[in-house]
Amino acid sequence: MAAPEAGLAGDLDEVSKIMDRIRSEDEACRIAAAREIRRLTKTSSRHRRQLAGAIVPLVSMLRSLSSDSGEAAILALVNLAVKDERNKTKIVEVGALEPLLHFLQSTNSSLQEYATAALLTLSASFPNRPSISASGALPLLIKILVDGNPQAKIDALMAVYNLSTISENLGIILPLHPIPPLLCLLKSCRKSSKIAEKCSALLELLVSLEEGRAALTAAEGGVLTIVEVLEEGSLRSREHAVGILLTLCESDQCRYRDIILKEGAIPGLLELTVQGTPKSQVKAHLLLQLLRSSRSKRSELQAGTFDSIVCNIVSKMDGGEQMGKAKKMLADMIKVSMEQSLRHLQQRAFVGSSPNKPP
Repeated sequence: MAAPEAGLAGDLDEVSKIMDRIRSEDEACRIAAAREIRRLTKTSSRHRRQLAGAIVPLVSMLRSLSSDSGEAAILALVNLAVKDERNKTKIVEVGALEPLLHFLQSTNSSLQEYATAALLTLSASFPNRPSISASGALPLLIKILVDGNPQAKIDALMAVYNLSTISENLGIILPLHPIPPLLCLLKSCRKSSKIAEKCSALLELLVSLEEGRAALTAAEGGVLTIVEVLEEGSLRSREHAVGILLTLCESDQCRYRDIILKEGAIPGLLELTVQGTPKSQVKAHLLLQLLRSSRSKRSELQAGTFDSIVCNIVSKMDGGEQMGKAKKMLADMIKVSMEQSLRHLQQRAFVGSSPNKPP
């Protein structure tokens, strides 16, 4: 028992010394203490609890708006907040948001990146989200989505997604034109990555409003990018992608049906009916039903041509007995009639899977 008691006493003595230094009048001493706090709290939940008393002096360091003090304080606060809900809420309660917003606007890309990481960490706590939303953080985070450094863009995406879970915020976010930078990020990342998952999830929320649907379909390659996620994304990303397309088609079938068909969504949708999550399968079935029903009179695909497309698509799919179900659904879609849609469908079916497409 003596060894653990000695270790605890040593911890408390170290914490006491750090607390003395973080409250010092000397800036260099405070910066050194903040860096030590960052080191100790990086992986230790015990040190996060023991050093929670440093939050107030660290926020005071932020308010000085000094670059060196700001950097050390932000990084220490981030580590104090990780996996500690109490510390997250305390950091916001003692006034960290205003100086963090100042650093979000810094011309120093590193400081901007660290402040974005701090907002992401703090926004992970549900009780903090209303305060962060009210602080004016959203326009700054969208701006970082456009012109921040690569890591800042990713953290801004995650933070905006967290804040978008407050439904009222969607009406604040959309006028800031977030969809073009989100699509840009989605086009540049691996479709199976966590970044793609958050992009797709945020886009699904945004297209729940007509302004979001119009922005997505007006953007160059917007719907095509969603179709690529539908084909190449992780299970969760694909679930969001089919949700986006279903929302479009359900909101205005006449307006969006042909746009979705034009980008060749059918093969990915059929694959989802076999290999998707339970939610994806239901959404894919619903969307396929909407896509095959048309309110206008169009010529049907010739049976032989359609059977050829069916065979080629189904040959790319796994599923044993379920393959027959997929083939039956495809064969039932005889009203898919646009010539351009047919060209896209044939191309995707004959070319086969992308090299990056998950097995």
